[in-house]
Amino acid sequence: MEWLAGAYDVVVVGGGAAGICASLQSARAGASTLLVEKNALLGGTMTTGGVCFPGLFWAWGRQIIAGVGWELVRRTLDEMDAELPPYDDLSLPHPRHQVPLDAPLLAALADELLLEAGCTILLHTMLAELRWDGERWQVTLCCKEGLRQVSARAMVDATGDANAVRLAGGALHRHETLQPGTIMMKVEGYDRENLDYVAIASAFESAASEGHVKWSDVGSHSPSAVEHFLRAGGGNCTHVVGVDGETSLGRTEAELEAHRLVLRLYRFFREQPGLEGFRVVWCAPECGIRETVTIDGIASITLADYVGGRIWPDAVCYSFYPIDLHDIAGDGVRPEPLAFGTVPSIPRGALIPRGLPNLVVAGRCIAGDRYANSACRVQATCMATGQAAGAMACLAAASGLAPADLPMGDLRSLLLEHGAILPPLP
Repeated sequence: MEWLAGAYDVVVVGGGAAGICASLQSARAGASTLLVEKNALLGGTMTTGGVCFPGLFWAWGRQIIAGVGWELVRRTLDEMDAELPPYDDLSLPHPRHQVPLDAPLLAALADELLLEAGCTILLHTMLAELRWDGERWQVTLCCKEGLRQVSARAMVDATGDANAVRLAGGALHRHETLQPGTIMMKVEGYDRENLDYVAIASAFESAASEGHVKWSDVGSHSPSAVEHFLRAGGGNCTHVVGVDGETSLGRTEAELEAHRLVLRLYRFFREQPGLEGFRVVWCAPECGIRETVTIDGIASITLADYVGGRIWPDAVCYSFYPIDLHDIAGDGVRPEPLAFGTVPSIPRGALIPRGLPNLVVAGRCIAGDRYANSACRVQATCMATGQAAGAMACLAAASGLAPADLPMGDLRSLLLEHGAILPPLP
């Protein structure tokens, strides 16, 4: 594909759940849009992170997030000839309301939707420099062949780590402790129904005391965690502790520790009776990172806002997930569900960093405290904030107005036109 350098209305950095939706909304609204992604395929945590079961799209049995992200989910389900989860069965735990998808299909269908909309996709590329010249963002991209320059009237930071905000000089909030990461894996080669789980857990405890494994390797300091890992065949069970994925150095350390975790578990389990054939048949290419930084937004979501179901006057979407702060000490996670009937919202201001013209943010680093962010970071909410960010960016590029000054009526009309579900005006 020939290099397409030049000027764009909107440049989106990051092709995960938020970036796909921001780019699709922007391009479908008529803005010339470039999507820049560091990996070989789109999807982010859903594909390279291996967490391809997005949620939550429903709250208390009714759909509260739809739009272009939901279109991608439905297309993937249709291609798989699969059914929706039992979202209206409120007796089930929230993971049962998430939507299991085929990751390669989702990535390919994302390509298809974006190219049909006229979006330019650039993979294997990272943002190197970002500078506002008074009228446009001057964007330096690090490509395999060297540095390339493009410009944009508006930017969307969908990196998850606020990379664009950081390079532009925006303020970021960091916490002294960060949630652990997870390396998704699939293991097999044993009979799950004929293992002595008590004996294996006892052996694991001895191995942990000698430093051969860590309790966080199976998610928590509990004998039941060992059994859960084996019965689940791996999956979303591990905790990679003490990692900070904000920088390349921190991300490298996270990946190396994830690789050590896999090797520790492999060596331990193969020594246990009944697990001699234990095999790791698949691992996600990347360690999944839950938390790095959040932006200093013109509005910020607090725990009280979230659990109280606050409907902001500038709400651009709903969000629905338990408070989900994973414990870095290795004691697992204890989700705190919302009170019955509570459905929080996300304000436009949480997507707008202070002091950076025509730059909006989507995904897990929107402005909020740690507890609110632990719930807002999930994929369905990222899709919804991505669509909102794409709508703001294309309207700002076309009108010359700052994202914070866009008439809410115009923003709401565009989002509704493309299938989004919006909270009612207060």
